[in-house]
Amino acid sequence: MAQPVLEWQAGTVTEIRPETRQTKSFTLALPKWMAHRAGMHYDVRLTAPDGYQTERSYSVASAPERVGVVELTVERIEDGEVSPYLHDVVVTGDQIEVRGPIGGYFVWEVALGGPLLLIGGGSGVVPLMAMLRHRAAQHATVPVRILYSTRTPDDVIYRQELDSLAAGDRGFEAFFTFTRLAPPGWTGYRRRIDAAMLGEVIKPFGTRARVYVCGPTLLVEAVASALVPMGLPIEQIRTERFGPTGV
Repeated sequence: MAQPVLEWQAGTVTEIRPETRQTKSFTLALPKWMAHRAGMHYDVRLTAPDGYQTERSYSVASAPERVGVVELTVERIEDGEVSPYLHDVVVTGDQIEVRGPIGGYFVWEVALGGPLLLIGGGSGVVPLMAMLRHRAAQHATVPVRILYSTRTPDDVIYRQELDSLAAGDRGFEAFFTFTRLAPPGWTGYRRRIDAAMLGEVIKPFGTRARVYVCGPTLLVEAVASALVPMGLPIEQIRTERFGPTGV
């Protein structure tokens, strides 16, 4: 079945919400909104007065159930062409050219079932958050755990929402690991994700887990390499990687 041709459209910025020192969430109202699947992304295109154009892809953070709008969480990359403009110039009421939703491999929906293990590094948590929000919107009881690696506590995106979900949902557990600085009194993980850590977090699910891994290339490769010897079928592991962020 042929995929619909996606057209560029002007989305209106209705909300800008700081998440961390380096990330902000932008809510866009779209005139030609289409329901996405959790894990998909949008392309954002900027056009300079001289006609020069540049574009980047950003994962959707919002659940498909949020009709008419899409939320993109963007990390500010110092030497980037798109993210500094979004962070430093764009204000509510502005219009941004976008195209999407795009993607069909790194997606999850309640109908696919679980148990679900989500593994994120840095801003790689964004599409995973869309999955968690979709699960919550559907009042689903699919067991899910998230293992989230950041440099410091201040770099955790959606921390309050993740804590709130964990407190109010017995089927959801959140695990954090800090690679540079942990909070005072922290008794949890404080290193890069490794096989031992993965083995502990995945233990209740065993080889039944559906696993989604998103983050910097080195993290994704390390996690995938550690999961396969645990006996997880390759088809149950989905990965998405990107460049700049370090964890």
